[in-house]
Amino acid sequence: MADAEWTYKSARALSRALLARKVSALELAQDAIARIERRDAGINAICVRDFSRALDAARAADEAIARRDVRPLTGIPMTVKESYNVAGLPTTWGFVQHKDFIAKEDALAVARVKAAGAVVLGKTNVPVGLADWQSYNDIYGTTNNPFDPGRTPGGSSGGSAAALAAGYGPLSLGSDIGGSLRAPAHYCGVCAHKPTHALVPARGHTPPPLPPLPYARDLAVVGPMSRSAGDLSDLLEVIAEPDEIEAGRGYRLALPAARHQGIRDYRILVLDTHPLQPTAASVRTALDGLAGQLAKSGARVARESGLLPDLVDSSLLYMRLLYSVMTAALPNEVHERMKAAAAKLKPDDSSLAAERLRGAGLSHREWLVCDGRRAALRAQWRAFFREFDAVICPVMPTPAYPHDHSPDQEARRIVIDDREFPYVDQLVWPGIATCPGLPATSIPIGLSSEGLPIGVQIVGAWLEDRTTLRLAELIERARGGFVPPPGFA
Repeated sequence: MADAEWTYKSARALSRALLARKVSALELAQDAIARIERRDAGINAICVRDFSRALDAARAADEAIARRDVRPLTGIPMTVKESYNVAGLPTTWGFVQHKDFIAKEDALAVARVKAAGAVVLGKTNVPVGLADWQSYNDIYGTTNNPFDPGRTPGGSSGGSAAALAAGYGPLSLGSDIGGSLRAPAHYCGVCAHKPTHALVPARGHTPPPLPPLPYARDLAVVGPMSRSAGDLSDLLEVIAEPDEIEAGRGYRLALPAARHQGIRDYRILVLDTHPLQPTAASVRTALDGLAGQLAKSGARVARESGLLPDLVDSSLLYMRLLYSVMTAALPNEVHERMKAAAAKLKPDDSSLAAERLRGAGLSHREWLVCDGRRAALRAQWRAFFREFDAVICPVMPTPAYPHDHSPDQEARRIVIDDREFPYVDQLVWPGIATCPGLPATSIPIGLSSEGLPIGVQIVGAWLEDRTTLRLAELIERARGGFVPPPGFA
């Protein structure tokens, strides 16, 4: 059996094939493993292999299918981001000092996909501390984009996105605080879903050597990745249950059904520009094409609205909140230097870089003030979503860019239509959904003139994950969805 027959099938299609005995779970696992062994030297998506246990799990899946004991993911090969604990495997988050740390138990999401019958092939590469849109570290090296190995696959779930694009199973698990699910999906032409904040418990998605206890990190989420929007929904259903060890505190965030089933019923705001950063012409063109197609399909499409929260204010607030989280674990001397730099800022300096510095030194009182501002922002979004069902906008301002591993991210530059802009300022696009904790589904909508994927994010109301996921499925059907990288299909 040639692996091309099954390599790029969705998890749903593979499940049907497994039940119909057209293929076995063992064959799917063997094919995925062979593909990794044959192709991954040039991509370096899979940083930790777990093939022996994967083959055992595949055999067990075939036995379960024979007994008709079929669960949602029985026999489906998949990967998980390196930052998730997997019992018996290293969890490093790219930190060299933790290269020998071995997890003793599975992260909750990993345990759930295994219990649902999935076959976990291994772990995917990440940047150090999950703090970049490029995926490289001194333990596992650099992950390349399957569409162009000279470019980033994104980060921090870049290894997962590259693995999906390269055909190493139809599903993966990632995480997101600054676009770390959505940016890699955009750069590699795959799908990802940033759930409503706190919907999916993150126990076991913790940096070493922290114990795997329940932990709701501000702004951060864990979530599903795939090559098809439908598979995102199925994987989310498996992992989105309350953490059972939070006795007395555990709760279920009840997800309402999608607002609409047909595309003509959706009210959509399409954004292609941000007041704090331009968007590349290739991305704007793709969005314009999508907007026109949606309108022709009967959807109500707007290009502006007075109900939209102020993107400048929300971006500046996001910088403060994000950097209060991202800098908390820095060495004391580094943290003190950042606080000293923040103290020297002019009071009227409202640049994104200045807000990042201020965020690094937030006192608890200042953080509470910011949290109050965030509550007001959520109220504005609530009002917006009474009139609209979704916002569709860029994930990032450009397609995938060449690797840039210069150590100071604040000194890096991103080129947008031949002009340079601060690299870290790209946070403004993922921050639209992250700051208020809203769900956002990222799907591919086309290729640039250079053959690089272009994706969008579909942002929805609090807890209305099923609405963004449904709209993603409808758009995918209309536009064709994932396209394999040249030479990989």
